[in-house]
Amino acid sequence: MKLREIRKKIDSIDSKIVKLLNDRAKLALETKDLKQEERLDVYSPSREKKVLDNVKKINQGLLKNESVISIFKEIVSSCLSIQKKIKVAYLGPAFSFTHQAAVNSFGKETKYSNCSSISYIFNEVEKSHSNYGVVPVENSTEGIISHTLDMFIDSDLKICSEILFKITHYLLSNEKKLEDVKKIYSKAEVFGQCRKWLEERMPSVQLCDVQSTSEAAHIVAGESNSAAIASKVAAEEYKLNILAREIQDYKENLTRFLVIAKDFDNKSTGKDKTSIMFSIKDSIGALHDMLVPFKKYNINLTKIESRPSRAKLWEYYFFVDFEGHYKDENVKKALSELGKNCNYLKTLGSYPIG
Repeated sequence: MKLREIRKKIDSIDSKIVKLLNDRAKLALETKDLKQEERLDVYSPSREKKVLDNVKKINQGLLKNESVISIFKEIVSSCLSIQKKIKVAYLGPAFSFTHQAAVNSFGKETKYSNCSSISYIFNEVEKSHSNYGVVPVENSTEGIISHTLDMFIDSDLKICSEILFKITHYLLSNEKKLEDVKKIYSKAEVFGQCRKWLEERMPSVQLCDVQSTSEAAHIVAGESNSAAIASKVAAEEYKLNILAREIQDYKENLTRFLVIAKDFDNKSTGKDKTSIMFSIKDSIGALHDMLVPFKKYNINLTKIESRPSRAKLWEYYFFVDFEGHYKDENVKKALSELGKNCNYLKTLGSYPIG
């Protein structure tokens, strides 16, 4: 088959794709009024999960699942923007890992607002300046991000989804040689993720803690003899040289992000996670008693963390993630029994497992 004939067939397929995309967009627009009647949010992580799971199931061609999913995420995002213009707050500046995680989840059609701190993100969503917020909560190397957990103590915001995002760190600089770098900027958590590399390669270099990796890249773009640990995207944006690649100590370096919103409620997908927080009465074996209902009703705990109360000395809040939806019968029973022995119990949200 000649090249001209192949290209003619490709053009024909492209025309069909464009028509089908617009047909899908029209159907998405028709759901807008129906969602309003049922008081449903236009953003539906549970529905999106079903769409993407189905796409992976029916994909039998040459394209990898990752490629097809990436394409469909943008399709879903474009259709969502037709139903409602949404705004998402993230930990900035632009091109931070939180920003990249947000775009990966919501797509490029969404309007984004960069915030200088995690508390600022919560405030933006609470005041309805943004519809959603994306906050980091846990890293596979460095563990929990306590500031995010602390914000849930006084906030009524709900968790509506989680994003698992692979983090790859690069050393960026205006310099061209490692030996010319005297100072490195990045987040404290990032230095922890690259601790071994830094100790072996740059033990005498000054480490400077800043709010985000993108801020680090921005600072370094205007300095000499300095470097930033940041993303490849930041290198491209600030036109910095890459002095070293993948410098994180563990290649499978994942950060878990939470999407937060006001008055959000997901439908059950059958593969969900629920997050709760509670405080307990100070007595011998109290924490053990709190965990008994989960074992009794065969609920798998995936995370438990404690945070000190800011109101009372030696009193703690416990944050728990477990498999299941808060509307599942066994979960209802477990939470009911748990609540009887708690000073305080709050369900932060049920959402599809990332």
